[in-house]
Amino acid sequence: MNLKNKSIVVLLSGGLDSSTVTGIAKKSEAKIFGLSFDYGQRHKKELNSASIIAKHFDIEEFKIIKLDLSLWGGSSLTDIQKNIPIEGVQTNKIPNTYVPGRNTIFISVALSYAEAIDADFIGLGVNALDYSGYPDCRPDYIKKFQELADLANKRGRENNPIKLWTPLLDLNKEEIIKLAFDNHVPLDKTWSCYSGNSKPCGKCDSCRIRNAAYDKWLNNNNKK
Repeated sequence: MNLKNKSIVVLLSGGLDSSTVTGIAKKSEAKIFGLSFDYGQRHKKELNSASIIAKHFDIEEFKIIKLDLSLWGGSSLTDIQKNIPIEGVQTNKIPNTYVPGRNTIFISVALSYAEAIDADFIGLGVNALDYSGYPDCRPDYIKKFQELADLANKRGRENNPIKLWTPLLDLNKEEIIKLAFDNHVPLDKTWSCYSGNSKPCGKCDSCRIRNAAYDKWLNNNNKK
């Protein structure tokens, strides 16, 4: 996909995936508008990382939207009374780190922002391999949301729809880490851990998936 000189709103959380999407867009010479959310999550470390990544890639604009999903909770990421699971990813089980409606809300806001600034794409770091099984990170969800987006705004009705861009959707984490290096993402500045301690916990699903992929990537590259 040719992104040169195209405007793209990237949902930039500060984690590995969204930072990699930002790096790909930057290398493609797109005009990047970063959007992050202060949604009542357990910690603000990911927002700090998002700001650092935005500055690193010298994007056009970076906004943090205040939107408090902790008002109703329903997730261990927005309710400190719930424990973050550390047993590892369970097959066919959606963990309590899933935040109800999060991507639906975030993409909807990004769609409004993109239409207001006449952006061509919305960049999403979702991927459906090596992940926790969230329902709003899957290909069928993205496909249906695109159908809704095409009907939901002026651009879509005028046959000039804003496209959801998901370059990582079918990649595993090791492939994403390779892309991160290829696109000059400062991995040490990203934050994927569900906890907000001084260092990543290494026990939550996000840490486990990221660390396992990094170790595999490192092992494979040391053999070359």
